[in-house]
Amino acid sequence: MSASSAPILITGASQRVGLYCAERLLDDGYQVIATYRRERDGLARLRERGALVLHADFANEAAILDFITQLKSHTDSLRAIVHNASDWLSETPGDEAAAFQQLFNVHMLAPYLINLQCAELLRRSTPADIVHISDDVARKGSANRPAYCASKAGLDNLTLSFAAKFAPQIKVNAIAPALLMFNPQDDAAYRAKTLEKSALGIEPGPHVLYQSLRYLLDNPYVTGTTLTVNGGRHLK
Repeated sequence: MSASSAPILITGASQRVGLYCAERLLDDGYQVIATYRRERDGLARLRERGALVLHADFANEAAILDFITQLKSHTDSLRAIVHNASDWLSETPGDEAAAFQQLFNVHMLAPYLINLQCAELLRRSTPADIVHISDDVARKGSANRPAYCASKAGLDNLTLSFAAKFAPQIKVNAIAPALLMFNPQDDAAYRAKTLEKSALGIEPGPHVLYQSLRYLLDNPYVTGTTLTVNGGRHLK
């Protein structure tokens, strides 16, 4: 069971890793507030189990601020904020600036504003945490998706700044995963090529990210750290 009765906010929890973590948090006795951008089947399970499910579109500043206002109308405290919402855009010719702005808004501006304006809610819980879900690809960049990598690298830096700003009341950390789970449409050739990129060569599933999340929530002596969960990709 959780040590605090305050809920955990997890953004981007309608599918895949976000949905898995939201359900595991419920399993472990936490109250959960989950956000989604598009309605998906998994959200029904969260609602049935008592999670508060809120629509949130982090496309621009106004939408982010509207979400914060909505959140505060539902709770006056938070045990943790897990910034899992993410976008996966490539920069097509002629549309680079729009893609960069969208990725910046989702990966950096939303966490930045939510952290600043919800710090008062976190301070009403002991302990209190912020966890940014980054991406291992930010470690070395990508020729194919420079805007995505830049925005995730910016999120890594926000981890350091907010850890310093909010200490000692609020711990702030990040998790940087690489491949956790394939998509159903990924063919055998793609799967084999991708698995060769890591030293361990496995598709671990979403539970390894939840293990990392629980470590950060449960450990009272870790802040300003990014946990790399990449199967040893940096060794290849």
